[in-house]
Amino acid sequence: MNRRRFIALCLALTASAKSVYAQDGDDVIPGFDDAAAAGAPVLVHVTAPWCEVCQIQKPIVADLLSRHGFEGMKKFDVDYDTQKEVLARHRVTTQSTMIVFRGGQEVDRAVGQTDPAAIEALLRKAL
Repeated sequence: MNRRRFIALCLALTASAKSVYAQDGDDVIPGFDDAAAAGAPVLVHVTAPWCEVCQIQKPIVADLLSRHGFEGMKKFDVDYDTQKEVLARHRVTTQSTMIVFRGGQEVDRAVGQTDPAAIEALLRKAL
């Protein structure tokens, strides 16, 4: 295959992949699209019941979201074992992933983070 055809093929595949992941309005996570449209800061927390790191993260996140300044943040829990469509949409490859959004756009993410200060800093990026 010559170089031009290869580049054209790569561009076509990239464009089709973007359209698969940019599924506006499909509401794969119930309530996510409404929260994003309202401009709310959003946390998507991908967990699994067997994940020890996830179990450490949960009370830290709950504590932070109960504090002044985080009242408007919407949190959506995603089950790593059963919500595979969400994992594909947001390109998540492991449990204990936290993704923050502002204005419907991903701002940052962390995987396996258990330091309360680092989690707080991540959440603040969406405010």
